Amino acid sequence: MSRAREGAVADVFFALGDETRISLVRKLCADGASSATTLSTGEKVTRQAIVKHLQVLEGAGLVTHEKRGREVLYLIETRRLDEARLFLDSVSAAWDRAIDRLRIMVEDDETPPPRKPRSP
Repeated sequence: MSRAREGAVADVFFALGDETRISLVRKLCADGASSATTLSTGEKVTRQAIVKHLQVLEGAGLVTHEKRGREVLYLIETRRLDEARLFLDSVSAAWDRAIDRLRIMVEDDETPPPRKPRSP
């Protein structure tokens, strides 16, 4: 993975390191384009705080916005989520290989040594 992609993945994890932002991503995935006012419904923070959270998500490439008349709508951008998922898949695959190697070592270690024939 290139340094630029590593940085992008780090930005995604930083952005998703907050419960409010995770909630916003879930809402946008489920409901599609939404305004900050709509997204703030049911949240424990103000609409202004929601806008700041959306800016963090946008900075990480997880959200885009478009202006429709006087309203600003936020939309999920899945490309960065896909990159983060690919990173996690690669880490998971590496762990699976390490566990397989460990399992083989343990199984080999559990094999009893060969018996020596008895002397008459």
